[in-house]
Amino acid sequence: MDDVRFTVLLESSQSFPEQKWEAVLWHNGHENKEWKELALQETSSPHQPLVIRNDSRPSLYRRWFSIDLVKPSRPEPLYFTLKYRLSASDTWKWVNEHFDCSDGALYFQTEAPPEGLVNYLRDYSQDFSVNQVESETPNTQLWSLTSSVKAAAGKASGITDTSLGIPRSFGRWFSLVRIWSPWLGPRHGEGQFSPREDAVLSSFLRMDGLHLVLLAVSGVDEVLTVFKPDDNGNVIAHSRNDSMEEGQARVLVAVGATFNTALAAVMYHARKIVLGNDLRSKAEKEEMQHCLDKGVKAEWMENWYDGLTYCTWNGLGQDLNEQKIFDALNVLKDNGIQITNLIIDDNWQDLDNHGQSQFQRGWTDFDANKEGFPNGLKHTAIEIRNQHPNIQHIAVTGAVCLQMEILQRTTRLEKSARRKDWLEVK
Repeated sequence: MDDVRFTVLLESSQSFPEQKWEAVLWHNGHENKEWKELALQETSSPHQPLVIRNDSRPSLYRRWFSIDLVKPSRPEPLYFTLKYRLSASDTWKWVNEHFDCSDGALYFQTEAPPEGLVNYLRDYSQDFSVNQVESETPNTQLWSLTSSVKAAAGKASGITDTSLGIPRSFGRWFSLVRIWSPWLGPRHGEGQFSPREDAVLSSFLRMDGLHLVLLAVSGVDEVLTVFKPDDNGNVIAHSRNDSMEEGQARVLVAVGATFNTALAAVMYHARKIVLGNDLRSKAEKEEMQHCLDKGVKAEWMENWYDGLTYCTWNGLGQDLNEQKIFDALNVLKDNGIQITNLIIDDNWQDLDNHGQSQFQRGWTDFDANKEGFPNGLKHTAIEIRNQHPNIQHIAVTGAVCLQMEILQRTTRLEKSARRKDWLEVK
């Protein structure tokens, strides 16, 4: 890419006279990094950005401005902001001040990514055994790192911290962290790596535009690994071993031109590690063979793992019913969002203690509640498939944390637990 086109749209209400707007790009894309301005030229036939297209907005004047910015010679990010004004006699308004946003940044990628892990992680521990492995994602590099973790002693888990060093030459970082045991959340920042919670995945946007992704692999041999920062910004692999034998921490590292490709590289390889034949239990092997005998193909699982999924919990809340689900799916469809998987989350069940918090309510029946799902979940699933053939998989979740007092309040749950026909939709 030799240059970058900037396009700016200025909108004003038609309730006022139209003005001759001006727009200027400020950037530091010069040899000495000095900030200079570049006047944008008004254009009459823009390529309209999709993110601001909205035909339902009131009548507005729209003026478009554009300029081509030459790619700087140095392999570093270019920072920019914009200013605009109503007319030559008006004062300039800075975008980052008026809209409370930081300067924008452009990262220009190198044509030949460096080879070798040492070019991406500085001073990682020699306790790691490093193996470069073949990536299933094109144009990515992938490494598998392993190190030993102390065995548990009695009731105390074995804990081992092993440094992955400091990622080289990065501007921003992103992590998925464990907010608490069942929930993950995003964290991001600039400069030193410093998430407050334990991270299971961390990504770093390098100054050369490449993306470095680290994934802590858990669930193998009773070892759980997360990432923590130390005071100097090192990424520490913090591993807990619940086995009475010495365990092994596993970390995957990938580099790619985009976050998505680097993420896919570590995820695909993690799947091999966690679901590989050598590490599967007898029950898991039998379950997989049963799926294959039933005609389940690899494409089915690939869509389930990698397809776009919509979960009802955050969007529709705890007071769930089938009409809310139908309406949400129609909104997605009307906006061209094609999901392949739907998760009907908690509170479809028949629950007691209506009106109290979710922590005070318990299951009374495996059937869906009659108010929200008058014809049952099977009817809901059939209607969804009829109206949205793009949805290939429908999952229903429920926290089966049944306390004795819940069973004592009703026998319906105990009876319905023996049923196997409460939802049979292929």
